[in-house]
Amino acid sequence: MKFRLLAFTAFLISSVCSQTNTTYAEKLGFPRGAKVIILHVDDVGMSLESNQGAIETMTRGSATSCSIMMPCSWVPGYFAHLKTHPQTDAGLHLTLTSEWKNYRWGPISGKQQVPGLVDEEGAMWSSAAQVVRHATADEVDKEIHAQIERCLAFGFKPTHFDSHMGTLFASPAFLEKYIAAGIEYKTPIMFPGGHNTLIIRQMKGLGADIKQTTAIGERLWSAGLPVIDDLHNESYALHLPSGVSVNTENLRKYKTQFYIDALKSCKPGITYVIMHCTKVSPQFSAITDSGAIREGDYEAMMSQELKDYIKKEGIILTTMRELMERRSKVK
Repeated sequence: MKFRLLAFTAFLISSVCSQTNTTYAEKLGFPRGAKVIILHVDDVGMSLESNQGAIETMTRGSATSCSIMMPCSWVPGYFAHLKTHPQTDAGLHLTLTSEWKNYRWGPISGKQQVPGLVDEEGAMWSSAAQVVRHATADEVDKEIHAQIERCLAFGFKPTHFDSHMGTLFASPAFLEKYIAAGIEYKTPIMFPGGHNTLIIRQMKGLGADIKQTTAIGERLWSAGLPVIDDLHNESYALHLPSGVSVNTENLRKYKTQFYIDALKSCKPGITYVIMHCTKVSPQFSAITDSGAIREGDYEAMMSQELKDYIKKEGIILTTMRELMERRSKVK
């Protein structure tokens, strides 16, 4: 199974920021030394099961934030939920790829407006590399604006932006459009501009230019936007011991421990933890073979054991909405 957000990790290999003495969490008024965590659910709107997983883990579980794939079929269903839960921390999972074989979507802008974003089937390309090869930065900009405007047309202002499969990190020109959209709409973007301890480790400590992400973080902060300190991007890991059956009980047990270990590894500051909580149905396997991983994320976020660990360790759970509210009060 392909690791998600490959393009994003590739970008960070070439631009990782150095350790800083003051975290962005402290700048936003959180206690010095605190672990401040966003438990973030990707892929909302992709399917009914994706919506159900996000809704349940955010209303009854530990998840705190999510982002919506605006070109996908089940977006209206999720906006029906937002009408009755308007304070939900819901951003946009800006989508430029359509990676599944039997279930696909095209750009909101339409093929005539963004021909470089469309493959021979009339859908978006299946990988970030293909988008870089075929699309221009102007086409990317046009499509992300169309997705933002569609969200606004539903009557909902997104709390943040991030990037599906990391495509907006796959090219410096694409990244610039992403940053500019956050500044234009005065909306936080998912970009780790702090110490980046975990994401460096997850990339096996490869060398990097330590200036670029620092500069981008400072640019976002200067524009009045909050910045996160680190990113945990290993939700697609599923390490069941040999001989252990893939069933709900085992997925809950091992994925819960996975996220407890992830929280243990977090350093002080704001860490954005990516996951894909899904209330898997028999039909979901027709979309993707990642159902077990997604079900495990759902079960972990619903588990009492994880809630108890977070409370015992004094971990502060937050949202992108709260970060923006705090940033608006900092000069």
